[in-house]
Amino acid sequence: MRIIHLLVIAVLVFAAAYVYRIKMESTVRTERVLRLHADIREQRDAIASLRAEWAKLDAPMRLQGLAERHLALKPITAQQFDTLKNLPDRPPSFAKPGDPDPIGAMIDTIDPDIVTGSLPAPEDPQ
Repeated sequence: MRIIHLLVIAVLVFAAAYVYRIKMESTVRTERVLRLHADIREQRDAIASLRAEWAKLDAPMRLQGLAERHLALKPITAQQFDTLKNLPDRPPSFAKPGDPDPIGAMIDTIDPDIVTGSLPAPEDPQ
């Protein structure tokens, strides 16, 4: 009978030690999760502050002020446009009037049976 009592006491001590171990592991994991949540919160705050800073730097009024201060840009005036008669002449045509289109002639000389990567082979009528 004493052996059974000793055995039960040993099992109870083992069970208590096992439960204590499980509790400590869960505490460590809970602390880790809380630390990760805090890290995520810090990263989100950093992202939010960077977005706010970007929005401030990218504001159109700020960019306009910087452009006016540092660039020698002026608004377009009507005197800056030229008339159509001052455009250069059209380049001479290499094809004489009445001759067939040279590019069309080159396309017509291509063998239709040639298969390339961009043109699949024609299907055989069966």
